[in-house]
Amino acid sequence: MELTRRDAVAALAALGVGGGTLSGCAAPTGSAPDGSDDDPSADIDTERIRETLVAVAEVVYPSEVTGTATFVETFLKGRLEDQSHAANVDATVTTLNERADDWFGDSFPALSPDDRDRCLREIGTDTAAEDPEGRPAERMRYYVVNELLLALYTSPTGGELAGIENPIGHSGGLESYQRGSGA
Repeated sequence: MELTRRDAVAALAALGVGGGTLSGCAAPTGSAPDGSDDDPSADIDTERIRETLVAVAEVVYPSEVTGTATFVETFLKGRLEDQSHAANVDATVTTLNERADDWFGDSFPALSPDDRDRCLREIGTDTAAEDPEGRPAERMRYYVVNELLLALYTSPTGGELAGIENPIGHSGGLESYQRGSGA
């Protein structure tokens, strides 16, 4: 199943994120347009976030999913508009890349898919509870793994993959409700 930009936009809409979704990250009001220290977004490495989350998605998404990079990149454009959220994702991605470098000798995106999977498991993201203020594994679960799974399963294609004909926020029309299951 191929994920598309349209799926990412639909997932963002389901989450109530819209407006400048495809225009990229706008600078917050009152920040310096030149990227100086007065601009809190100046320290956020959106390219590192993008590369890392695409690499994580390639490990945590089901193998039958294609179009992952375009989907994740489009979803991130909308999600990173919130500077507070972007800063937390950036800090979490920094920690993930530091752990990958310490344990495997390279950044997370540069690792093989098997080593990426092993890295996430060794950190404990597969068993950690999600907690945006918790231990590193809990923050990675919240800001990285669950963020990607939320994007996937709130999209029409991801919902279909999970057997959810009409994910929350996506109407399916009267006909889909009248058919009943198994039709």
